[in-house]
Amino acid sequence: MEGAYPKISIIVPVYNVEPYLERCLDSIAAQTYPNWEAILVDDSSTDGGGGICRRRAARDGRFQYAALPDNRGLSAARNEGVGRAAGELAVFIDSDDWVEPGLLEAMYRNWRETGADICACGNEGMGLEEGPPAVYSAEEAVECLARRAPFLWTAWGKLYPMGLVRETPFREEALCSEDLLFFYQLLQRVERVSYIPDRLYHYTCRMGSLVNSGVNEKRCAVLPVLDGICAGAPARFSPKAVRCWELVALDTGARLAMQAVEGGADGPVGEYLKRFQGHIRRHFSWRALSCCREKKTAAAVLALRAHIGIFRAAACLYGRIKPPKAGTE
Repeated sequence: MEGAYPKISIIVPVYNVEPYLERCLDSIAAQTYPNWEAILVDDSSTDGGGGICRRRAARDGRFQYAALPDNRGLSAARNEGVGRAAGELAVFIDSDDWVEPGLLEAMYRNWRETGADICACGNEGMGLEEGPPAVYSAEEAVECLARRAPFLWTAWGKLYPMGLVRETPFREEALCSEDLLFFYQLLQRVERVSYIPDRLYHYTCRMGSLVNSGVNEKRCAVLPVLDGICAGAPARFSPKAVRCWELVALDTGARLAMQAVEGGADGPVGEYLKRFQGHIRRHFSWRALSCCREKKTAAAVLALRAHIGIFRAAACLYGRIKPPKAGTE
């Protein structure tokens, strides 16, 4: 039976998520798709996660265990897994998340039937607006990223041809923006992205993770990445898609500013706000803002562009009325 199905390699980077790891691995083991392998890459965990992975691989031949000699980060762990993979298709699963038993089967069926280059599924935990099943051009996919619906640029929750992944390795120096840069590069190489609304991937929003630890220098590393994307996009995308990339930059700056005011920062908040204001001013255009569907984002962009004090007051008021959802940056 496996011969009728191409092998799917599941890449799972593991670092200090021991309380969540068994749930993740159990959900992978329960997949109904008959031909898969899971490569567990231990990025020098200091908890018991490495032992859990070793024991799983010892008792279930579908799992492989690999260990990096020192902590090198998410991108390095994913690249290590891709280098060891034997599958024709690739799926990334973060080790603190979990998936439905039908994840691989549903995405493979959709990928095969639509002829799309990449298939994305719905998820639970990110608070994204859902949509009907659809196939988007690469240009339309950029619009989806800008309006944050129905999918984002996360590496997880998607099925890829392995050759495409090998041609676009994760950039190890791109801290806290690996997925964004990875998907930006992919969209330059593909023609179509399909989407199925089934919530097959469950994202775990946990305190202590990078995106829920307030604003710090590591999270701000996304800003120069967005500068580079917006600078390069005109040579690779249509003017409409370029405006959408600009909106991604504006949205990211506004969200980081909101989180700095509401959740704190590892330095003076005012200094961070000045940085975010400069970022927004660099990428601001009325045409880009016209693509924005969220009134909150548009208001934050305009307030921060105009005056930091006005933005800070508005952000504090909004935070008291409606605290922001974690893990949505």
